[in-house]
Amino acid sequence: MDSATPLGSTVALPAEWRDFFALTKPRVMTLVIFSGLCGLLAAPGQIHPILAFTAILCIAVGAGGAAALNMWWEADIDAGMKRTSKRPLPSGRMDPTSARDFGFALSGASVVIMGLGVNWLAAAILAFSIFYYAWIYTVWLKPRTPQNIVIGGGAGAFPPLIGWVAVTGNITLMPVLLFLIIFMWTPPHFWALALFVQIDYAKVGIPMMPVVAGEKSTRRQILIYALLLLPVTLAPWWIGGTGWVYGVSALVLGVIFVALSIQVGLRSSEPDDKMKPEKRLFAYSVLYLFVLFGMLAGDRLATVQGWQ
Repeated sequence: MDSATPLGSTVALPAEWRDFFALTKPRVMTLVIFSGLCGLLAAPGQIHPILAFTAILCIAVGAGGAAALNMWWEADIDAGMKRTSKRPLPSGRMDPTSARDFGFALSGASVVIMGLGVNWLAAAILAFSIFYYAWIYTVWLKPRTPQNIVIGGGAGAFPPLIGWVAVTGNITLMPVLLFLIIFMWTPPHFWALALFVQIDYAKVGIPMMPVVAGEKSTRRQILIYALLLLPVTLAPWWIGGTGWVYGVSALVLGVIFVALSIQVGLRSSEPDDKMKPEKRLFAYSVLYLFVLFGMLAGDRLATVQGWQ
């Protein structure tokens, strides 16, 4: 990590609150909060509304802290990529020390509050998820292996597990399946993005799958993971952990995901290719996860109300 300010830039101190907020990757955090909330709502049992709010707040703050540490470590990489060059650190709007301290403060506070306010098992999983993203993925995996997204996908898969444990205080098969859904979803989601921004990754030396293995291999693996994802999403229904509201939704959403992945997996890019199928798959993959987990929470409500 080079803490030097980018050449030709001037650090405006103190940084604005918007820059600190940007460090938390708010768009990514939206999905983190939502999946964590759905895990909490889908869990059997009761939790006081204030404790539920505290748990979701800690998940959000912990994710924001991990994101800030990620941006602090990758400031030089972000500066070399068009997609990330305007972030607070590479653009020179913030000094690295402030970003680092902000990340550690958010991370530490989220774990302590989760432990004291909710339960220590949820806090321990939250702490490990922060470590997983900030160290295992960012520092170790991402610059070293094209499997970075496959293994690193676990970092984003923890929120529904944490939400579930916040309510129940224990880990069962259902929250593990929720973890596996996001884990299996991450490679086709991110590799679809990587296909149309691979020049950026190649420029900064990050071994993303399209850069190292080529487009053909990446497309094939996107399709394989999409096919594997479908039965994983149906598993909560098969084991009796959900009802038909979730099961039918997972089936329909999954078939569409596979259909879009086939369009990506079986095609070859052409010169001046606009990558429309890849962009379509990437956009759908975000919507897919929101709707899937929304149906998970809706299924729980339907069961409680006696509608299924």
